[in-house]
Amino acid sequence: MTETQEQILLRARVDAALQVFAQQETHKLIAIDADLLPVVEQLLAAVNGGKRLRAAFCYWGWRAAGQPDSDALVRAAAAMELLHAAAVIHDDLIDESAMRHGLPSAHVALSAALTGRARPRTGGRSLAMLTGDLLMSWAAQLFVSCGLPSAYLSRARELWAVMARELIAGECLEVLRTGAPPDTARSLQVVRYKTAKYTVEHPLRIGGALAGAPGALMEAFTAYGLPLGEAFQLRDDLLGLFGDPEVTGKPNLDDIRGNRPTALFSETWSAATATERRELRGLLGRRSLDGEGLSKVRSITLRTGAPGRVEEMIAQRVEAATDVLVRTDLPDEAAAALSLMVAAAAARQS
Repeated sequence: MTETQEQILLRARVDAALQVFAQQETHKLIAIDADLLPVVEQLLAAVNGGKRLRAAFCYWGWRAAGQPDSDALVRAAAAMELLHAAAVIHDDLIDESAMRHGLPSAHVALSAALTGRARPRTGGRSLAMLTGDLLMSWAAQLFVSCGLPSAYLSRARELWAVMARELIAGECLEVLRTGAPPDTARSLQVVRYKTAKYTVEHPLRIGGALAGAPGALMEAFTAYGLPLGEAFQLRDDLLGLFGDPEVTGKPNLDDIRGNRPTALFSETWSAATATERRELRGLLGRRSLDGEGLSKVRSITLRTGAPGRVEEMIAQRVEAATDVLVRTDLPDEAAAALSLMVAAAAARQS
């Protein structure tokens, strides 16, 4: 079995663990009242598909510490995907994003389920918020019931709390800084806390903590995980503006309409002329922006060379993560997997 095949198998195992758990929990929910069916449908949709990067990083954090394959660990790793599913629903609510992976976002789908009712949009947003909250609860529930010994779980309890706290902190910082004067350093701080840590660093460290990894290895996980997680989000920002919506599953207008404090827009602003800044002020944050406005923002962004500078940031972070793998003594399988995941996280197209 090649490493690529092993990664595919791991994703299938995570999918299966999530499906079993979600089916059990949604059966209990629908037993309360059949009116909850639209919420159940969104819960099931939320756990369906995805790259399962967070689960994979948790798994390979465990294996990098010398532990063997474990179905219980796979279930613990799958809990990371429930946390991510919750973050996605909340993120789409905050950003008012209508699409996710080519399908209506949870709040849009739930609004449609309330057609003919008073204030369906408000009701849909409320139901989506509660759905995300339940997924957050599910994540902790699956983690603690995964089947690993309680002594193992206790080693990761504090890290789980840190992961949740820093994820919420990053989301809050993005909201607080939306519309503020662009600043690349402050944008990169949002990147680190909103995405980088809970996508790569914390899953790795939690897997390592569950396995009883020594301090030096945990430090290596941070040295590898932070730059790679930042590269992941910087790539996401580029795809948000220039990616193919048929591939990314999201409209190119979302970041512009939301005037999000991305490093890409900060770099664009820093190199824009006075005339271009005036034009950007009239475009960023405009909810009615159309394709023509998108073309203008793209044109200014390209003229300033901002995409190239963001690509340089990505390359620097990929190099830093790769250097850590070279310097760290890891089991061969874990080293190969984590090396492959550098490309999976930073060179993706969706």
